[in-house]
Amino acid sequence: MAGNVAVIDIGKTNAKLALVRRCDLSEIAVLKRPNAVLSGPPYPHFDVDGHWDFILEGLAAFQAEHGVSAISVTTHGACAALLAADGSLAAPILDYEHAGPEELAAEYDAIRPDFAETGSPRLGMGLNIGAQLFWQFAQDQSLKSRVAQVVTYPQYWGHRLTGVAATDVTSLGCHTDLWAPWEGAFSALVARLGLEGKIAPPRRPSDVLGPILPAVAARTGLAPDTPVLCGIHDSNASLLPHLLRQEAPFGVVSTGTWVIAMAMGGDPLPLDGSRDMLINVNAYSDAVPSARFMGGREHDLALRGHAVEVDDAALARVLESGVMLLPAVVPESGIYRGHAARWIGEEPAVGTPERAAAVGLYLALVTSRCLRGIGQKGPLIVEGPFGKNRIYFEMLSALSPGPVFASPGQTGTSEGAALLWGKGAPAQALEPAPAVALDQAERLRAYARKWGAALGS
Repeated sequence: MAGNVAVIDIGKTNAKLALVRRCDLSEIAVLKRPNAVLSGPPYPHFDVDGHWDFILEGLAAFQAEHGVSAISVTTHGACAALLAADGSLAAPILDYEHAGPEELAAEYDAIRPDFAETGSPRLGMGLNIGAQLFWQFAQDQSLKSRVAQVVTYPQYWGHRLTGVAATDVTSLGCHTDLWAPWEGAFSALVARLGLEGKIAPPRRPSDVLGPILPAVAARTGLAPDTPVLCGIHDSNASLLPHLLRQEAPFGVVSTGTWVIAMAMGGDPLPLDGSRDMLINVNAYSDAVPSARFMGGREHDLALRGHAVEVDDAALARVLESGVMLLPAVVPESGIYRGHAARWIGEEPAVGTPERAAAVGLYLALVTSRCLRGIGQKGPLIVEGPFGKNRIYFEMLSALSPGPVFASPGQTGTSEGAALLWGKGAPAQALEPAPAVALDQAERLRAYARKWGAALGS
């Protein structure tokens, strides 16, 4: 497939626009802006108008410099847009980290379906879309009557580009409480919320919603018949290239603000919804055992903005001293949800390579526990920025049952989103984990055993 795909990639930390050459999936250009949260009123919400200007300006630049053949969209989960009859927002798009929905937690828990139906764990704040909607409707008694359609977040941008409303199976299957993944249908919650007929039709991520609107073509210079794909949840965008290239069993770790571990063809273990284990739904509507934690957020909080290179001597000092960070730096979610972070040994100073080493080891250890919990087997592929973290990679390699690889690219999701357009995935060389000597691997595993003992597990 020739041509360039413009990928709108809205992560929790940054909004990105990447231009991907479809024939080899190389990134020709990447633009970013912070995903700022506006304080309100009526509640903290996303700056969608600022993103819209950024997207249109970026599309115009991409078209002028390289040409754009199609547009695809990928976004974080736990996000829905409530559309009025005229297509505008009936209410601002709620930031899922707002604690408002917890005010009605007991009332919501009384109507939400069981984990056995949805594969969706009960999460805090607004991390379940069902909890968001329940709370929003309670805050504004007229809101439900003003809502003509509910769309998931990738399709909000598709709607602005094409005027066509939809949802997609991967976003509905992302701990929303609204989807029954084994049935491939809406859960009982939709009726309990009084939203029958109001949630836009679910579609495959690769479906074409339609061509861009005339106003978008005029603003950007894109051809009026430029197709817009339905779009996909970001961790499932990371998974898609490997579904096309790998034979099960294998695992994928998508890293960014969230670290999401996914197992294809692994051991069928019972998932613990109380530990942020869940079922995701992939681009083919299949259920995918998953576990997650806010690894990118924890990385930034633990290092306090002072990322430094770690040499072998600093890593050796940390391993020998037994200094370690225990979970959870972000205790509101993740496999160690509810745990309070603490240091074993003397906490390394901020800005030192020893602190960076300890944090890298911590992130790998939590990732490994996620993978064990979902029964991952076979090769493991790391997507996104943690693929460049040598300490993370070495520890993960020492603990993994199969080889560990890094997927190249500036954005771990743009390749998968671009693959929604056209057929097939070109071959791509994965970067193997750095070779770890046997004695070093044993030192890493010994550290991991001490870490687990300190947690009592």
